[in-house]
Amino acid sequence: MNKIQQLRKLAKLERKSREIRATLKISPANEVLYRAPQSTWSDNDVVVEAVGQGDARLVIVEGNYPIDYLIKSERIFPSEDEACEAADELTT
Repeated sequence: MNKIQQLRKLAKLERKSREIRATLKISPANEVLYRAPQSTWSDNDVVVEAVGQGDARLVIVEGNYPIDYLIKSERIFPSEDEACEAADELTT
């Protein structure tokens, strides 16, 4: 299989992946689902990122997310909704 064929196959697989994610109502990997300051005067942000297979990562970060930041806390959730709910509880 030459490079052109491989690129076409890759594009086809990516389209199929998007279709499956849409059907399952899950986000692609690394998509930010939630982002908010932890509190009014806090230097920390609460961020939820999709992992890409229905699960999500909740992180508390300090700094200029997503460019220059420090992860202070990280937790993986089995679903994107659970992670967003937990993040919302941390910010209210």
